[in-house]
Amino acid sequence: MQNRLIDKLLTSQDTFFQLIRYGFVGGVAFVADYGSLYAFTEWLGVQYLVSAAFAFLIGLTVNYILSNLIVFSTHRIENRWVEFAIFAIIGVIGLGLNELIMYCACELIGWHYMISKLLSTALVFFWNFFARKLTLFYKHTNQ
Repeated sequence: MQNRLIDKLLTSQDTFFQLIRYGFVGGVAFVADYGSLYAFTEWLGVQYLVSAAFAFLIGLTVNYILSNLIVFSTHRIENRWVEFAIFAIIGVIGLGLNELIMYCACELIGWHYMISKLLSTALVFFWNFFARKLTLFYKHTNQ
């Protein structure tokens, strides 16, 4: 029973199990993103919104690589460059949401940028998963 659950967790193309794996992938990408945000802003003195954009792109690249390795095994698009371009467009929309949420939370509400990043990450996570799954990694089956 336990081996079957582990196997499903690691290989199932069911949306629930993909979402769990995407959560793991998102966690790794978040560490890359969040750590880069902190490093660019605090250590290099880059303005927080500019840092957030660079950090987001680092997280996007980590997310794409790990999503292909761990989360999604079916692809609608065979050309990986085209697939990455669409993946990136979805990510850029996510980046826009990220920037908007961070700006509103920091400038309008007065939250610290690191706290606003937590809120932004939670919301953008769901946008990214479902937009990518439905656009790139979901094959319709005829029944």
